[in-house]
Amino acid sequence: MSLHTQIDSDRLPSHIAIIMDGNGRWAKKRGNMRVFGHRSAIKAVRDTTEGAAELGIGFLTLYAFSTENWGRPKLEVNALMELLVDTIKSEMSTLMDNDIRLASIGNIDDLPARTRRRLQEAIEQTRDNKRMTLTLALSYGARNDLVSATRKLAQLAKEGDISPEEIDDKMISRHLSTADMPDPELLIRTSGEYRISNFLLWEIAYAELYITPTLWPDFRREDLYEAIKNFQQRERRFGKISEQIHNNS
Repeated sequence: MSLHTQIDSDRLPSHIAIIMDGNGRWAKKRGNMRVFGHRSAIKAVRDTTEGAAELGIGFLTLYAFSTENWGRPKLEVNALMELLVDTIKSEMSTLMDNDIRLASIGNIDDLPARTRRRLQEAIEQTRDNKRMTLTLALSYGARNDLVSATRKLAQLAKEGDISPEEIDDKMISRHLSTADMPDPELLIRTSGEYRISNFLLWEIAYAELYITPTLWPDFRREDLYEAIKNFQQRERRFGKISEQIHNNS
């Protein structure tokens, strides 16, 4: 029996977020430069995206480039930016054929003009697609996002539009870059590292974490199915006890 048939379609996570890790190690194991790993990861992105859309996942968010990644060697950063442009262009047919809308979060203004322009064109071209929203986190850092939201709320309070007492978790969520999507229910990290790496810190408060030793270039839809199957075997209590969950079901 395939993993696909073992998944309960009525208990799918509405939003899956993935920390795509291990490209560099994958390349080094093969005696190649790190950039080779990034190029080889495109198939993982395509297969995972198509697999998620086919299952009926509403939102998929991929951690593509963090604010900290700007500190990597310039040659690698430049290659990543060029790869991003090429990938968006080559994968437009995948997005359109699968009715997937492209979105982004992060400091997009930090991206090179050519990269930013191609990203914005793809977002515009796919804006009416309905099946799934694929969000790329680019030049993204959760702490920066929280600081930005805090500044917006502080300005509103300063101008008298809100009082400090009105600020609650829902108001903070509405001022984050992820305001238009539900919080992730499942967070996947590849390569076996046990870190969140400044990704969606606020939003994953109650997400289920799934760590796989598989390096990202080797990740395929079967690996996604395994993560979802594992998610569906867990009891999500949200601070309550098992008896309360079962009594209310």
